[in-house]
Amino acid sequence: MRLAIKNSDYLGAFTATLCMLHCFATPFLFITQAHSSTLAHDIPFYWQSMNYLFILISLVAVFASIKNSTKLFVKILLFTFWFLLSFLIINEGLEGFHIPEFYTYIAATSLSFLHIYNLKYCTCKEECCTNEK
Repeated sequence: MRLAIKNSDYLGAFTATLCMLHCFATPFLFITQAHSSTLAHDIPFYWQSMNYLFILISLVAVFASIKNSTKLFVKILLFTFWFLLSFLIINEGLEGFHIPEFYTYIAATSLSFLHIYNLKYCTCKEECCTNEK
């Protein structure tokens, strides 16, 4: 059980960090495209689909972490920041409201730190779990 708890938080922190790096790299992708002769502003499908892959992987990590966390406020914040990050990414993909990228970075960073916090402070220790049963 402890292995599953650690893996979900590691996966969540890793995925949120990759998501941030993906977001930071996107402007550089546009710069390299602008340097080419086509000057196309379309985001390649594989690059944009990575957003939704991050959402799905982070959903699995968040649910596993929520299931095994010992702190209610961490459970609530994990889901809240996952929902916020998902909304921001889907909104950007659908070109809905104009929301600055800064908020996406904040949501991804918060989600990553929450997974790390949960890993360090909110997992049930084996001796604690065996005494409760």
